[in-house]
Amino acid sequence: MILDSILGFFSSDMGIDLGTANTLILVKDKGIIINEPSVVAVENTRYGKQKILAVGHEAKDMVGKTPGDIEAIRPMKDGVIADFDMTERMIRYFIEKTHKRKSFVSPRIVISVPYGLTQVERKAVRDSALMAGAREVFLIEEPMAAAIGAGLPVEEPKGSLVVDIGGGTTEIGVISLGGLVISKSVRVAGDKFNSSIVNYIKEKYNLLIGERTGEDIKVKVGTAIQLPKELVTVVKGKDQITGLLSRIELSSEDVREAMREPLKEIADSLKSVLELMPPDLAADIVENGIVLTGGGALIRGIDKYLSDIVKLPVYVADEPLLAVAKGTGKSLESISTLRQLTNE
Repeated sequence: MILDSILGFFSSDMGIDLGTANTLILVKDKGIIINEPSVVAVENTRYGKQKILAVGHEAKDMVGKTPGDIEAIRPMKDGVIADFDMTERMIRYFIEKTHKRKSFVSPRIVISVPYGLTQVERKAVRDSALMAGAREVFLIEEPMAAAIGAGLPVEEPKGSLVVDIGGGTTEIGVISLGGLVISKSVRVAGDKFNSSIVNYIKEKYNLLIGERTGEDIKVKVGTAIQLPKELVTVVKGKDQITGLLSRIELSSEDVREAMREPLKEIADSLKSVLELMPPDLAADIVENGIVLTGGGALIRGIDKYLSDIVKLPVYVADEPLLAVAKGTGKSLESISTLRQLTNE
């Protein structure tokens, strides 16, 4: 314990929101240091090895624009590790970038993970962090981290309900007395919105666009409800009939229609959690409402959309994109509490 305290003094313990779309790293007492896309660009050499060219923002800029021997890889898929080696190398890169040096005292790391990961998947996350240089690794479920980061009273004997809409998964959690009473993880989130937009434009307008363009459209004109004045954006792509480059005008009404199914899946999942709610906790949720976190919380009108369906108040957390990362950081403030929250 004394040695652990000494190491803790010299190391910079950190929380990691290891997301499908973005990775955020928060260093204890310093705040969020890294907020970059979870993308690694590699060059495939003639000897079958993969040489890393870029990670994060620089790698994402290469997506869809690389020559044959260069590949942009997203090592996380649906909230879990799809490529162990690339995940480990990505985490190592971000840790070294955080410390701005190659040599450092190994930090303790808290990593948020989707609820319901298998033991094999949890081990893959833990091992990737240990291989990247962590001294000790704690895994905390994303609904719990999101609730802590959003400032909900997770340790009190009252119910709090958080919906974290990330890149690969939507995490729904009912929390009371420091534990998850009910939780649900569905693999419908930001990436599904993006692909739905891509497919809609292909089917309705015969225009081929990439996933990155789909994401840009979602951010610019995406909405879950009808707006008083519809938004419009110009979309450029390739006509799948003529093969020529083309452009169209796309309205927020189009995008709302494109996202209709994934929005409904999230709403149905929330309803299923509410149906399982114990009566006493249900009373707390009726009084306090539901809190939205994650990038999906920024879709225009999604709070009203969900509120109209479940007939409860729904609020977007302050800085919803940072909630999970902040939650991992706050959990570092008390290692004993952290061990309780993570059952370790």
